[in-house]
Amino acid sequence: MKEFFERNKIFIAVIIAGVIIAAAVLIVGRGEVNKRPGEGEEAEPSACLATDNTIVTKVIDGDTIVVEGGYSVRLLGMDTDEAGYPCYNSAKTRLEELVLNKEVRLEKDQTDTDQYKRCLRSVFVGDMNVGLEMVKEGLAVARFYEPDVKYKDEIVAAEKNAIDNKLGCKWSGQGQTAAVPAGESAFANLTKEKTGLDVIFACNAGNYYAKEAIVEGRIASASRSKTNTVFLNFEKAYPNQCFSAVIFSSDQYKFVASPENYYNGKNVRVRGLIKEYQGKPEIIVNNPSQIEVGK
Repeated sequence: MKEFFERNKIFIAVIIAGVIIAAAVLIVGRGEVNKRPGEGEEAEPSACLATDNTIVTKVIDGDTIVVEGGYSVRLLGMDTDEAGYPCYNSAKTRLEELVLNKEVRLEKDQTDTDQYKRCLRSVFVGDMNVGLEMVKEGLAVARFYEPDVKYKDEIVAAEKNAIDNKLGCKWSGQGQTAAVPAGESAFANLTKEKTGLDVIFACNAGNYYAKEAIVEGRIASASRSKTNTVFLNFEKAYPNQCFSAVIFSSDQYKFVASPENYYNGKNVRVRGLIKEYQGKPEIIVNNPSQIEVGK
């Protein structure tokens, strides 16, 4: 046996190396795959178990409720401010008035649940579409993602009317600028006073396509794609982000090292032309002067 190994040690070494390489390839193949914006594979969401007719037991915020059985429901077709921003309390309070402890009807569109395993539904109290009502009153913005667009025409029209008539917290002026989180001072450079540009909350950016503005929000997730493009996702993690700042690889030498790590979790302002990419607003950031962190 010893003589066999001595005579064939090169051949055996080649076989062992091949096994190691194959195992490494298999492990990498099962690892995280970068996507735009590089967040990786996500677990398949579970089915929604909430019944169509149910009682609302809790209101999480202006666009998310909990119903009997403890099931979370995200209202379709609209979006409200996150905690710490101007219209958060107004939206949450109004939603409580509309649905808390009341019987509601949950209506599915095409998608059953989101990545957080929340049921995706239009919510009705009697004949009233609650999401539509929130947008109509100027407490929420219209927000649609394919293929769930059943009530898009009505909700978009309600939003336009609310904007035109400056209704509610979102459009009366109170919620148009982003709030500076507690403990952070005002930004030094990217301000309306210094630039002449409006400062808008990240989740309102979709209303400013083709306009130059300053967008503020907290970086909820940040990533680097296969092409080394960095994506800074505002307020909500990909793919539910309100807005993204994009730094292409060709410009990254101008910025801090690993901007996806440096900016993640921080309150940030970015300046630039707001464009649409796959239904979401974004600004291409090609110079460090376009981005500032709240101190």
